[in-house]
Amino acid sequence: MKLLHIACLASLLWLTGCATQVGAPGAAGTDSPASTAPSPFFEASHTPVIPSGPLLPIAPARASRLEVMPLFTPSDLWDRIRRGFAMPDLQHELVQDREQWYANRPDYMQRMTERSRKYLFHIVEELERRGMPTELALLPYIESAFNPQAVSTAKAAGMWQFMPATGNYFDLKQNAFRDDRRDVLASTRAALDYLQKLHGMFGDWHLALAAYNWGEGSVGRAIARNQKKAGLGTGYTDLTMPAETRLYVPKLQAVKNIVANPEAFRTELPLIENHPYFQTVDITRDIDVALAARLADVRLEDFKALNPSLHKPVILAAGTPQILLPWDNAKVFERNFAAHNEGQYASWTAWTLPSTMSAAEVARRVGMDETELRNINRIPPRMLIKGGSALIVPRSNTSLADVTEKVADNGQISLTPEIVTRRTTVRASKGDSVASLARRYRVSPASLADWNDVKASAAFKAGEQVVLYLPARAAGAASSKAAGGRSAPGKSSGAPAKRGSKPAKTKRR
Repeated sequence: MKLLHIACLASLLWLTGCATQVGAPGAAGTDSPASTAPSPFFEASHTPVIPSGPLLPIAPARASRLEVMPLFTPSDLWDRIRRGFAMPDLQHELVQDREQWYANRPDYMQRMTERSRKYLFHIVEELERRGMPTELALLPYIESAFNPQAVSTAKAAGMWQFMPATGNYFDLKQNAFRDDRRDVLASTRAALDYLQKLHGMFGDWHLALAAYNWGEGSVGRAIARNQKKAGLGTGYTDLTMPAETRLYVPKLQAVKNIVANPEAFRTELPLIENHPYFQTVDITRDIDVALAARLADVRLEDFKALNPSLHKPVILAAGTPQILLPWDNAKVFERNFAAHNEGQYASWTAWTLPSTMSAAEVARRVGMDETELRNINRIPPRMLIKGGSALIVPRSNTSLADVTEKVADNGQISLTPEIVTRRTTVRASKGDSVASLARRYRVSPASLADWNDVKASAAFKAGEQVVLYLPARAAGAASSKAAGGRSAPGKSSGAPAKRGSKPAKTKRR
């Protein structure tokens, strides 16, 4: 009997426990800790999200985009790019035309894709960070074939092909020492900023790309023209545009299609690992480009490929505080840079000219060969260098301080044509004086008086020959005028005076 009582009591306690477990989570007005504790079968509670409207089937196109994040990271960067495709496909006969163009040039495709190996991971990272379609990582194939040194006939530069004015708008420095339109990090940042801006303006990626190529104003006007005409659309294929822009998006779509399915086009894409190719390294001293490459243990051409904005033999730390190096060489550079004790890091520096000079005079002052000075600073013949210009010159003293940030960030070279003067003679008319002839031929009275060994207040007799040193064209015109179209009597051989020197003084006859 006692055993029966014990069994009944146990059964009652078990039933009471079940009622508590089942009723607690859904009971209203219960605030005890036991009532809100999760079930032992679940780690956390879950609130289902119920759509407010009717349930619709998922379209095949949407399902194929793999919007569910996979549980593994792709090892192939091409696969990662494919997963981020988000732009609507352009269906147009020009796309098929460009597909065949690229497919028929496997060597060209191979060169482009091999060149992109250094930069593609960084671009994809930036696109994903901003939530932008990864098709845009393929745009430099269309712009420059991924050549950061590319320059168009319109003076657009870099792998993203920025015009000088657009580069300035997006804070890409262009000075005597570097051109950030070619810089990998800076130009990618600016290009994606610009594309986001254009997409915000037009609300359509195809129109944004057209504006990137043709200009936002041109696309806006083309849309406005179609809006004024009944029945005309305002999409990319509806607009009247130059041939280059009409082909622009079809080119990108063609490359996208080849990347999406290379086998269909008998194309083999080189393996590009889903891993950074380079990393940034800080520099704290001005340093020669050749020394930086040597300390990093990389070939000079590979160093320049990662740092294409540098177009001088020295890196000025105040303006370029970071450089890019291959991933495995960054630590090598840092160790060698810290241990370098073989004298100065930079054998070059920047010198700001105190006044306008010829290249020959600058070369003499800094102890440099004139040809080398011209080559390093890109000074063409027959040009003077204006005062205030910043030139790269030898750093002769190891105690010299590094170049300041103001010069490193803003240094420019300004040139002016070197005036070639020619000795000529004209006949004075009745009443001519030093002052009147100086005004007529736009020279200073003091110079004219000096050339003719007279006082600045002197007057000339009618028919008297007066010596002038004029720019070559002006000298020819003055001689013809003086002689009525013939050579002036008493005119010299007309050989140009030596550039950069004062004309020889001629005694008055």
